[in-house]
Amino acid sequence: MDLRRDTKLWNKPCCCVHHTTGQAQCIQIQTIFPQETTTLEHSSTMASSSPIIFLFVAFLLVASSLSPVFSLPIPSDSGQHRRAVNQTFHPGLQLQKLKRIRAYLRKINKPAVKSIQSPDGDVIDCVLSHLQPAFDHPKLRGQKPLDPPERPKGHDSINTMEETSQLWSNSGESCPEGTVPIRRMTEKDILRASSINRFGRKLTRNVRRDSTGSDHEHAVVFVNGDQYYGAKASINVWAPHVADQYEFSLSQIWIISGSFGNDLNTIEAGWQVSPELYGDNYPRFFTYWTTDAYQATGCYNLLCSGFVQTNNKIAIGAAISPRSSYNRKQFDIGIMVWKDPKHGHWWLEYGSGLLVGYWPSFLFSHLGNHANMIQFGGEIVNTRSTGFHTSTQMGSGHFSEEGFGKASYFRNLQVVDWDNSLLPLQNLHLLADHPNCYDIKQGRSNVWGTYFYYGGPGRNVKCP
Repeated sequence: MDLRRDTKLWNKPCCCVHHTTGQAQCIQIQTIFPQETTTLEHSSTMASSSPIIFLFVAFLLVASSLSPVFSLPIPSDSGQHRRAVNQTFHPGLQLQKLKRIRAYLRKINKPAVKSIQSPDGDVIDCVLSHLQPAFDHPKLRGQKPLDPPERPKGHDSINTMEETSQLWSNSGESCPEGTVPIRRMTEKDILRASSINRFGRKLTRNVRRDSTGSDHEHAVVFVNGDQYYGAKASINVWAPHVADQYEFSLSQIWIISGSFGNDLNTIEAGWQVSPELYGDNYPRFFTYWTTDAYQATGCYNLLCSGFVQTNNKIAIGAAISPRSSYNRKQFDIGIMVWKDPKHGHWWLEYGSGLLVGYWPSFLFSHLGNHANMIQFGGEIVNTRSTGFHTSTQMGSGHFSEEGFGKASYFRNLQVVDWDNSLLPLQNLHLLADHPNCYDIKQGRSNVWGTYFYYGGPGRNVKCP
């Protein structure tokens, strides 16, 4: 999602968005069946220590008395996420790192009035609304979530396709009124990141003025050249294969304003498969925001103060279920982001009318007014770790020409205008920067409005 670069399309100036997540680490998924829901006191939760950590600390203490250092590979912090070789392993420094991780977890994991075990291994904490991470922000401290705004004119929640839910809620458990569901972070989550400071954030990258020089590849449609106050689409949900531990695959909507330099503002929402961020290969509902081109502001989901959640049914960052299958039943999620004309905040809706929450207007500079570009589509990272193009899939892993049930789609694309009205897209541009690997095909119908199929398998005979 790193947006800081320009591309050229049909000799007209346009922009292509980069999604710059951190490293990814693939692990085998282990299904954990739901346990009884328990009410947990925060103090006992935070005080409990993992046996693994205790054993590891004991090992470090013994090891430090036997030898000053061990020669072990450690993760590189270079942004390319390659393993460094012949670097030293300092037990004392690792102990300090574990202490910092635990301190960070105490800050980010808020007191829970109830905790729910998800079948995928996640723990969802039900946190009192006024204690969520957003209210750590100085400008929000002591406040409570706002009431829902008026939705855009022309908005309806009628869905012609099967919708998805989230794995954690499939057991019938839910968070009480007055709380919000938040995915609990663990030591493992943070250890997968390049550093504690970069956990939950994207890496900054140099501005690129061409799409072929980047390891980020796209199949997207976009509109620009006007003032936009929101966007809406339904996004087909799949579980694409991610071939390398440092790669990802996503499908999302971008709300963009500012230049493609250090003042870039974005709001982003959709689904992603990111083993580095989540530790598995499930597609997950996610959000992101930045006001300085991913440098010091913004984060994924609720991993920093900013986004204010108002809903007790949707956990941002939680796994989506069910997912679509090739030539079988198809599922999608509705996403709408729009600017409340009364207070100026950017609100997020998920599915058929579930209001998730909002990004306060004071977070942004350019988006404090309006967006100047809206983008829809897919993106992957190609690290070429094997010396060839990655086989990480985009969308369903099949090209657009295969159509419904086989290729992934976005449907019913709309934008919100100055009058808070939903309108069809005008002057739509298509971009597939590596069409032999991932492509895109637009269409229009009475039921689906403006739509497109997109994606691909990555490496193939024409994409070596």
